[in-house]
Amino acid sequence: MFDALERALRHQRIHGTRSMLREMMRRVRRRLGGTSATAAAIPGIVVDDAGWVNARELVRKHRQACAPLRLFTIPRADVGRITLVTDSINRGSLYGGVGTSLIFAALLARARGERLRLLTRTEKPQPGGLQTVLGAYGIALDHEVEFAFAPFYDERYEVDAFEDEQFITTSWWTTSATLGAVASGRIVYLLQEDERMFYPHGDEHLRASQVMSHPDLRFVVNTRLLFDHLVGSGLANVERNGMWFEPSFPPAVFRPAADRPPGKRTLFFYARPNNVRNLFVLGLDVLETAIARGVIDLATWDIVFVGKDIPRIRLDDGRYTPQRLENLDWGQYAALAGRTDLALCLMYTPHPSYPPFDLAASGAVVVSNRFANKQDLGGYSANILCADANTEALVAALADGARLALDTPAREANFRAGRLGTDWKASFASVIGRLATASATTAATAAPPRD
Repeated sequence: MFDALERALRHQRIHGTRSMLREMMRRVRRRLGGTSATAAAIPGIVVDDAGWVNARELVRKHRQACAPLRLFTIPRADVGRITLVTDSINRGSLYGGVGTSLIFAALLARARGERLRLLTRTEKPQPGGLQTVLGAYGIALDHEVEFAFAPFYDERYEVDAFEDEQFITTSWWTTSATLGAVASGRIVYLLQEDERMFYPHGDEHLRASQVMSHPDLRFVVNTRLLFDHLVGSGLANVERNGMWFEPSFPPAVFRPAADRPPGKRTLFFYARPNNVRNLFVLGLDVLETAIARGVIDLATWDIVFVGKDIPRIRLDDGRYTPQRLENLDWGQYAALAGRTDLALCLMYTPHPSYPPFDLAASGAVVVSNRFANKQDLGGYSANILCADANTEALVAALADGARLALDTPAREANFRAGRLGTDWKASFASVIGRLATASATTAATAAPPRD
């Protein structure tokens, strides 16, 4: 009973009271057989209305994550402010792109002598998440950080904003929500993937495309590779209004383990079955084929699945159970990367994704797939091997990767010769130099967009 009540309240909080009542009526009808007679016998239920959905409400629900920020304007303080808009900064959200957005926002705020505010949309912000990231990279701020929660499913909250406050958005949906409240000239869109590729060709794909095509937004793009892809795909606005940077992997965080234990070697598989672009099923087929052919000898290799929502899976026709590691915190993930010898990390988009870089910066050999202009990542590290996204090509690359991982002198030479950045301040120097001198006054007077 209590579980049912909790589910009902959660539904009400997210979708509204009317939707909750409609769902309750639907379940009652189903339990009673779903006939008109039984439904009519329930006081308060109008049979003709049962099962119907209001079109406007359906549209609102579908676009709820993009609901405009509910802002009210206050006089500007002596010190300006930059607000980062993201979904969550809690423990399970700090990897890769979220961590990068925190670093970027902090460095930009410091360069402009302004305060930083973190505004989250799905989970209340936990200040410890910011401290974890900035502490790991030795970044200090001159002013106290502010935190705000603006849940997309709640129409009661309100958040203050200065007239000239600058906003950093981190996805097409946070950008859309911010565009509904402030002028486009006050927004910097930190774009770290071709977000159109998150979806099949449908409503979400269309809306992501529309936001990414906005003519007046400023873009900061993660890697030259992704920037070139976006421009080549027809986004002339990104070429006109965009900048790019290469990420960094400081050795204070990512480095080979000094006390690597003897015995079996570690093979890291990036396993995120609910993120379809990570090609989870193809990865399983590659591992099974590699084991069957002796490319990966289970007497030599321990296989570790690392990611989220990993099902209980056995390899080698059910004879081998890999270790599953989910929702690692920042330190646990970095420590594992330093103990990894070989990795299979697939990403069916143009961005290289972070795990190949994290692992190569930690001394591992990584096998990944090609996509569009992402054909060769050897310019970052010769320990990153790319192959076409099919089983045969990836098994062959995994065989090459295993040989290289076991060839300690060659692997270490490639690691020392790697060209991955090691200093976030250097990574963002050019971008922040341009943004730090931008005129907040000009941005604030830009005409607000219309939906």
